[in-house]
Amino acid sequence: MVEYAQKLKDANTRLDLVNATFGLSYELLPPDLQKQWSALSVFPADFDRSGAAAVWEMDIDDGAEALSDLVKWSLLDFNPNGERYSLHDLARDFAGSRLEAASGAVAQQRHAEHYKNALSAFDELYMKGGKDVLAAMQLFDLEEANIMAGHAWAEMNLEANSSAAELCRSYPDAGVYVLDLRLHPRQKISWLESGVEAARRLKDRAAEGVHLGNLGVAYAALGDAKKAIEFYEQRLVIAREIGDRRGEGNALGNLGLAYADLGDAKKAIEFYEQRLVIAREIGDRRGEGNALGNLGNAYAALGDAKKAIEFHEQALVIDREIGDRLGEGNAMWNMSLSQNKLGQRAEAIDYAKSALKIYEQIESPTAERVRRRLAEWQG
Repeated sequence: MVEYAQKLKDANTRLDLVNATFGLSYELLPPDLQKQWSALSVFPADFDRSGAAAVWEMDIDDGAEALSDLVKWSLLDFNPNGERYSLHDLARDFAGSRLEAASGAVAQQRHAEHYKNALSAFDELYMKGGKDVLAAMQLFDLEEANIMAGHAWAEMNLEANSSAAELCRSYPDAGVYVLDLRLHPRQKISWLESGVEAARRLKDRAAEGVHLGNLGVAYAALGDAKKAIEFYEQRLVIAREIGDRRGEGNALGNLGLAYADLGDAKKAIEFYEQRLVIAREIGDRRGEGNALGNLGNAYAALGDAKKAIEFHEQALVIDREIGDRLGEGNAMWNMSLSQNKLGQRAEAIDYAKSALKIYEQIESPTAERVRRRLAEWQG
């Protein structure tokens, strides 16, 4: 009881401090600027002009003018390094207390939509390959708090709000590549389960299939190959039902990976070969590269290092052609392992060093494994 009373006293003290600090400045603001400042309370962290303009649903230049006014009133902090704005925690509390429920819901939805679109843009940048991979990851890291908050709002409201359901369906696939490098598999599973629920509510079989397939990927990352297979098979059924050849190829390739994890390399090869046929048929160069690389891994598991290297060399050509830095790193690392099995230690070390350089550039967790192996090989 005493502890509760103290917490209540502390909360009241904080509220008094907030009101005393920002009350007068707020009352002196024009009504439009009051509403705009209150809406900024939806940002959990710092943000840029485009984010504020999206929440206010106004032109970015007009938004910049309003932001400048708020900075002049000392209600908003501005960091010229990167041109980012932020609210102090106390300012966010006060601004949020002045935000009407209906206006707050609108601001939250606009915020979630903007950062879903930003996530998609980062993924598109990543797909360009080369130096854009690192640029995409840096942009994601800059906006991570806002992206997470946007998804959390969509997830929380998917049952009551069709727009939230659409966002919840869209978020996981919008950033599939950058999220794969940043989200823990269990966190991805949570996003994807919500995505499946949203897709089913919206009767979107294509999105449902994509999310089911990615759930398989997440469970595979946790080491549960059997559960992964269950999801991949559901994904395969939907892909064939709706005539999605690319999705069919992805499901087949992932089934190969799952059987490889279970130690059945021969069955894995059957799935990889089907995946390769579809990728070449539809002109999916990234999918073709993945299939070739996985075939190389499967033959390495069967003890055929020479054949494994042949497939990895083919995969490397495609990875470099399309600028897939992660694929390029994987191809060289896998060639390194096969070269080592053939007793060609010098070549293995050279490939491993090249792979490590790429993994470090894109901040892949595989980098640590390569460092350890290189230390062993170099004595």
